[in-house]
Amino acid sequence: MTINTQTATIGPQPAAPEHDRLSGRSKLVLFVLCAAQFMVALDFSVLNVALPVLGKDLGLSRSGLQWAVTAFALPSGGFLLLFGRIADLYGRKRLFLSGLVLFGAASLLAALAWDPASFLTGRALQGLGAAVIVPTGMSLLTTTFSEGPLRDKALGISGTLLSLGFTIGMVLGGVMTDTLGWRSTMGLLGVASAVVLALAPGLLPESRNTDRPRLDVPGAVTVTGGLLALIYALTSAAERGFGGVDVWGTLLVGLALLAAFVVVESRSSAPLVSLPMLKRRTVAWGNLGGLVTFSMMSAVVFVLTLYLQETLELSAFRTGLVFGVQGIASVFAGSYAPRLIGRFGARRTLAGSLAGQGVLTAALLATGAESGALAATVAVSLASMCHLGAIISYGLVVTSGVPDEEQGLATGLVTTTQQVGLTIGIPLLGVLATTQASLFNGVRTVLAIDAAIVLVAALLVSLGLRRRQ
Repeated sequence: MTINTQTATIGPQPAAPEHDRLSGRSKLVLFVLCAAQFMVALDFSVLNVALPVLGKDLGLSRSGLQWAVTAFALPSGGFLLLFGRIADLYGRKRLFLSGLVLFGAASLLAALAWDPASFLTGRALQGLGAAVIVPTGMSLLTTTFSEGPLRDKALGISGTLLSLGFTIGMVLGGVMTDTLGWRSTMGLLGVASAVVLALAPGLLPESRNTDRPRLDVPGAVTVTGGLLALIYALTSAAERGFGGVDVWGTLLVGLALLAAFVVVESRSSAPLVSLPMLKRRTVAWGNLGGLVTFSMMSAVVFVLTLYLQETLELSAFRTGLVFGVQGIASVFAGSYAPRLIGRFGARRTLAGSLAGQGVLTAALLATGAESGALAATVAVSLASMCHLGAIISYGLVVTSGVPDEEQGLATGLVTTTQQVGLTIGIPLLGVLATTQASLFNGVRTVLAIDAAIVLVAALLVSLGLRRRQ
């Protein structure tokens, strides 16, 4: 689900003249940058099918399993914009290499984890490393390849590999968990980061902004602290209920920090999130659609993983194959979605894709407690096709009509929405599945609420994006 929304719409390009073709060195640079992005995409999915096995091995409860995903996604989303800005100031290559070191070391810690605390620490540090790698890698790519056919080609390749990373991760995670154990999935990421780190220093150029933008540290601190507090409160409530003082305390702290973030951004000369930009209809409603499609689909994948392995008792390998089919369907949708956008427009495609995702999520309610793997495969694959259509179209909606000098802010919001959506979906809905007496009933509850949220969002986005006469 980590498809780059800014590149997924790249279609076939006409034959480029000789000077617009990638040189041998440029291909190596592109390989290194895409390998790093692919590795991060892999991390979002390679562990999913291993969660039940991992939980039994480390003693993580069902409600605690969501932290295996959340511990990675929260820092990777919360620190994304801050590290992008730090890279602009102090050098993108330098920070990119530092991110690779942190990511690799954290992957090894997670692979060698001896208890839940050490494993979750490794996952959190992985997320922090990813928050460094993603924006610096994308900045290095766009500054290395000049605007035009070369950059379009590079971004197209990067977007395709990001999509394939999620697909391959699900299948590879199942195979490795069944044959080598879940720890091998984390070890693989450590080895991959070491390979990229060995190649990167001699190939990547150094770059930084000459205008040296200010760091919005207060904004980064308040938004990250607010999200951390909210997720902690939701997870604690899942395990112990809402009766605890610490649950309500952290919930109120989180809301207060997010309110402070809005105030900070309204007064900052170099904000992480531009509030005036959010007042644009296309930006506001487009990002709402993106937030819903990412958060709700991540919740579906989480609860279906539990359903397939714990209710239907499928192996990790067979579960990986189910999501592998889903990934193939997503890749197909990625190639077809631009045609729909060309025919109906990005706004209608976004609303229609959300509606399709909601209907097909509701269709998953037809699966039974004793059988339903085939039905789940078909339904989640079709829902993923609609999901990818929403991803591609929301990126276009958000950036359409935005002046060139503000495109950086708009695309930053697109990326942030993606990361926050991946962060909040599982804690918000996953707890409903893991805390009920019957897992099957919990999964059905999540699917019903998930479908309702997506369908309501589709209606709101459709109304909000209607062209004014």
